[in-house]
Amino acid sequence: MTFGVGSTLRGLAALGLALCGAAFAGKAHQHGVARLDLAVDGGTVTIAVEMPLDALVGFERSPRTGAERQAAAAALARMRDGAALLRLDAAAQCKLVEARVEAPELERPAAAAPNGDKGDGHADLDATYTFACAQPARLATLEVGLFDAFRRVERVEVQAALPQGQRKAVLRRSAKVVQLAR
Repeated sequence: MTFGVGSTLRGLAALGLALCGAAFAGKAHQHGVARLDLAVDGGTVTIAVEMPLDALVGFERSPRTGAERQAAAAALARMRDGAALLRLDAAAQCKLVEARVEAPELERPAAAAPNGDKGDGHADLDATYTFACAQPARLATLEVGLFDAFRRVERVEVQAALPQGQRKAVLRRSAKVVQLAR
């Protein structure tokens, strides 16, 4: 079986994210803690975010009231605006080309939730963003806007798979920029 260069590079990016994600796989669900994996593959930057719904909207179940439904809709809309939440170096000339946001608990009515949705479990939001960058070699930083968008986010654990190697960082409100270049 033969693969073109594009499919091989996409496969490497997926592998990079999978390897980054494997480091998080054993970690417990923690309120206030988001996880962010970043992979650079040529001119493509892929960023995956996993975050407890509690950090997003203050509850981890289907919305029960009109106010909760409005809060959930607003939070999902903010999460879909990946270019505002994840600000890559302007010099790299990156444009958001795809945003996938999944939070099934927030997108269904409480009456439709399994087991009556008592709200006693844990639930996460999963988002994946793909950016196309004209100058990927100039990508030096990523500013993470999750702290500004969601007051309950206390920490973001970052893992990055870059052409020059892997990086790890822990971001807080006072330090929300990841240095990608050395």
